[in-house]
Amino acid sequence: MNNVFYLLMRRLRMPLITLIVIYSVSVLGFVLIPGVDDQGQVYRMDFFHAFYFVSFMGSTIGFGEIPYPFTSGQRMWAMLTIYSTVIAWLYGIGTMISIFQEPVFSRVRRRRRFAAQVAALNQPFYLVCGYGVTGSIVVGKLAQRDIHCVVVDIDAAQIDALEMDSLPLPMPCLVADASLPDVLDDAGLQHPQCIGVLALANRDTVNLSIAIASKLLMPKRMVVSRTEADVTTANLDSFGTDLIVDPFRAYAEYLSLSVQAPYMHLVYDWLLNPSHRPLSSAYQRTRGRWIICGYGRFGRALYSELSHDEVELVVIDKKAPQKNQLLDQVHGIGTEARTLQQAGVQGAVGIVAGTDNDADNLSIMMTARELNPQLLTVVRQNVHANRLVFQNSRADFIMEPGRIIANRIMAQIKTPLLPVFISRMIHHHDDVWAHTLLNRMSSVVGSQELDSWAFTVSERQTPALLVAMNEAKPVKLSLFLKDPHDRMKMLKAFPLLMRRGGELMMLPGELTLLQPGDEILFCGLSSAATRMEWTISNYNVLHYVMTGSDNSNNLLARWLYRRERK
Repeated sequence: MNNVFYLLMRRLRMPLITLIVIYSVSVLGFVLIPGVDDQGQVYRMDFFHAFYFVSFMGSTIGFGEIPYPFTSGQRMWAMLTIYSTVIAWLYGIGTMISIFQEPVFSRVRRRRRFAAQVAALNQPFYLVCGYGVTGSIVVGKLAQRDIHCVVVDIDAAQIDALEMDSLPLPMPCLVADASLPDVLDDAGLQHPQCIGVLALANRDTVNLSIAIASKLLMPKRMVVSRTEADVTTANLDSFGTDLIVDPFRAYAEYLSLSVQAPYMHLVYDWLLNPSHRPLSSAYQRTRGRWIICGYGRFGRALYSELSHDEVELVVIDKKAPQKNQLLDQVHGIGTEARTLQQAGVQGAVGIVAGTDNDADNLSIMMTARELNPQLLTVVRQNVHANRLVFQNSRADFIMEPGRIIANRIMAQIKTPLLPVFISRMIHHHDDVWAHTLLNRMSSVVGSQELDSWAFTVSERQTPALLVAMNEAKPVKLSLFLKDPHDRMKMLKAFPLLMRRGGELMMLPGELTLLQPGDEILFCGLSSAATRMEWTISNYNVLHYVMTGSDNSNNLLARWLYRRERK
C-alpha cells in the first residue's frame, strides 16, 4: 500500500480495461470495414493506420480521413468510435482525478515524499516523535543551533503547526503513528546521519514502543524518552534508555533544591532554564511550612522530596485522609479560604497549587495570596494554551511539564557534561560555594541568557590545538578564553568542569595545561562559544592568540620560524 504506482494502477484497473477494449474494437472495425482508394478499388486499412486514426480521433484532435476519403460505412463506424472513446477517456480521467483527491492516496504520496526527503539528508539530525509543547521547544532550539530534525506526530494539527512555524531550517515531517517500526524506519531511524531518537509523545505506551524499537534496531543510537508513570520509567530504564525525563519527579527535585540550598538552586536554574530567575530571588525565605494542594502524581513526588528537607508539610486533597494515609491533611481542594486557613496558610512560607485543573490552581494561588501576601507561590500549568494567563499571574514558579522536559533534553543534547556538573555540585559542594559561583556567572553575563557548551580536545573538535600540541607547544586552558579579535580581551565565559579520564575538576584554573582527550564544559554568552570555536579550529587564529603575531602561519612559515629559533 506504500507503493504509489501500485495503488494508482490498482484503482485505474477498470478505466484502463474499458479504454483498451474500446480502442481494440474500434481498430478492428476500421480494419474489417472496406474502403475505396483513389482508383476506385476496394481498400482495407492495416492495423497500424487504423490505430493511428483511432488515436488522434479518440483524443478529438481530428487530422482528417486517411489514407483516402472514407465511405459511408467507415464514417458511420467513425461516429460510433468518437463517442465511445471520448466517454472512455472521460471515465478514466475522472477516476484519476478522484484518486488524487482521496485522503488515502494523499497520505501515501506524502509518506513516500517524506521518506525520500529523509533519505536525501546529508546532515546529522534528530528523529523527534511528537510535536507538542516539548517537541516544538526542542525542535526550535535545535534549529537555532543549525541542527536538523525529522518530526513524526499522529496529530495532523501539530504537523500543520510545524509547517507554519518560521524555523530557520527545513524540517521533514509526517502525520503517522510513530510507535510503528516501519514509520520509524521511513523517518530515518536506521539512517547513518541520525544522531538520536526523542520519544516525546503524550502517551507513555507510544514512547515505550518507540524506545524499544529504537534500541532493537539501532542499539547504539541515543534514545531520550518522556514518561509520566513509575512503571514506564522502570521499563524504559531496564533496556538502557539513555535519558528518561519524568516532569513531575524532575520538578519536585528542582523545587526541593530551592528549599534546601537556594543559591545552588539558582545555579541549577541558570544552567538549565533560558528564562532564569534574577539573583535577588535567592534571598526569599523557603524554610518553614509548605502547603501542597493536590496529592496526585505531582503532589506525591513533591511530598517525597520535601519530606527529606525537614520542612513542615500540609496536604490539601479531595480524597479522604484515610486513603492518602498522611500525617497532616486537610480534606478539600484549596480554592476556599476556609480550607487554606485550616492548613495554616497565614504562617506558611510557600504553597503549591498542583492539581490537574488550571482554573483551580489559579484560584488557589489567588486566594492564598490574599490571606498571606508573603507566600512563595508554585502553580502547575496543565494546558499550554493557558500560558498567557499564567505568565501574568505573578507566581514565583510555574510548573509546565513540557518546558521542564525540553530543558532537560536540551541540557543533555548540548553536552552530557552539564548533568555531570550539576550532580557533582549538588553532592559535593555547599550553598556558600554555589553563591560564589553565582556571583561569577552574574558578573559575566549580567541579565542576559547564560548558555553552556563543551569541547573535547581532539582532532575533530580542536584541530588547531592538536597541531600546537604536536609541535610541543604548551597549550593552556586560557587559550579558550582569549578573544580572537583582540587577544588582550577575554571572552564572556569561563570553565565549569574538566574531565580527564575518570577524574573531574570543578572550576579548573586558566593555567591548566591541556592534554588530548580532555573534556571541558564552559558557560557564558553564546557568542563566546562561536569565537572559541574559531580559535581552536584555525591554526593562524590560534597562533595570534598564543603569540600576538598575526603573520601567515602556513607550513612553510612555521618551518622557517623553527629554523630561525635554532
